[in-house]
Amino acid sequence: MEHFAAADISGMVRVVDGDSLAMGKRRLRLKGIDAPEIKQRCRKDGLEYGCGVEAASFLRGLVGRQAVDCRGEGIDRYGRDLVRCKVGDVDLNATMVRSGHAIAFGDYKLVEAEARSERAGLWAGDFQQPKEWRAVHGGLDEDFHAGLSTLMAFLRRLFGV
Repeated sequence: MEHFAAADISGMVRVVDGDSLAMGKRRLRLKGIDAPEIKQRCRKDGLEYGCGVEAASFLRGLVGRQAVDCRGEGIDRYGRDLVRCKVGDVDLNATMVRSGHAIAFGDYKLVEAEARSERAGLWAGDFQQPKEWRAVHGGLDEDFHAGLSTLMAFLRRLFGV
C-alpha cells in the first residue's frame, strides 16, 4: 500500500540491502523489485551462499561513491520513499533484476525473463522468493508496523525530517 506523494531525491546514499538505500535518516525502497534479505542464503552448484549479502554488494558496486538521482513514486507502509533510481545512465532497479540479484515485484517482468533465460544471478541456482523467506524467517511484520509506519511517514513529511 502506498501513501502520500514522494519527492524526487538526489544525493549520496548508503546501500542498506539489495533493494533499499538510505540518505541520512531517509529510507528509500527501489520500486518494482524485491531482493533477497541480507541473512538469506541460496544454492548454486550444490553450495549454499549468501545471496542477500551478494545482492547488497552488487548494488553497492553500482552506486559506488556517486550521487543517485531518484524519482519518487509514493511512500510504502513502512514510511520508505518508493523510488526508481539512476546513477548516471544506469537504471539501478532494472539492473538489479537484469543481473539476477533481485526479482521483479510488480514491474520489470520482461527484464526478469531475460535474466531467467540466461540463468543470471539467482536464476543460476535455487532460492526462496524473498517474500516467502521473510514470512518464515522474519523481516518487517507488515500487519504490526503498517499503522505505526504510516503515522511516522506522515509526521516525517509534516516536519520535514
